[in-house]
Amino acid sequence: MDPAQAPGVYEGAANVIASVMLLIEFGMLRQALARDQIRLYAAQSALISVLAIVIAADRNLPDLYALAALSAALKVVAVPLVMRRLLGRSVPDDGDEAPGVAGSQTLSPATAVLAGIVLAAIGFFCFGALKIRGPAAPALALALAAAMVLVAFGLMIVRRDVASQAIGFFSLENAISLAALVVAAGLPLILETAFLFDLLVAVVVFGMLIRVQHARSESLSTSDLTRLRG
Repeated sequence: MDPAQAPGVYEGAANVIASVMLLIEFGMLRQALARDQIRLYAAQSALISVLAIVIAADRNLPDLYALAALSAALKVVAVPLVMRRLLGRSVPDDGDEAPGVAGSQTLSPATAVLAGIVLAAIGFFCFGALKIRGPAAPALALALAAAMVLVAFGLMIVRRDVASQAIGFFSLENAISLAALVVAAGLPLILETAFLFDLLVAVVVFGMLIRVQHARSESLSTSDLTRLRG
């Protein structure tokens, strides 16, 4: 019986990066302060750029170097900077977080992490059951990306402040970017950068929501929006 073949550089890097990104997602779920979530989002986004560079070197796809640079400039620098400035206008200068910015958790951090583990397991095993395999699509990295999608949805559900919900949405986009890179890295650059345009639209929309919500209630909490239900 032949010994199991060791994974290549690309597959091994994709699996390791996907695993670290999922762990960072759990860190976002555990953090009470939106500012800490922004730092974790920047670290998670940096891993996307690293993966793009690894794929570019392994598959000789020079377009991915440009994508890695654009992704780093937008996700690692621009988006966190915009979010910090928006939070800076919503948080008092004494250093204390405003009620809405401090998390407004519907679950305790421990319970939220346990719920995230359950969601991650559901996404991981359900996607793994599809048996999507091949050198261009590492099964483990794809299953971890599916787990990240569900955990990101959980982050948006268990938090009742606009900032944390925005970070959850942005990390959801990171999970989709991870899956897209390991499945269709050879797409033309114009199509790959089109995905970043969706993120720009989301940043604008959430920026407006943060401004409007803070202006009307002096808080980023969305709990009072339940009164709008019919």
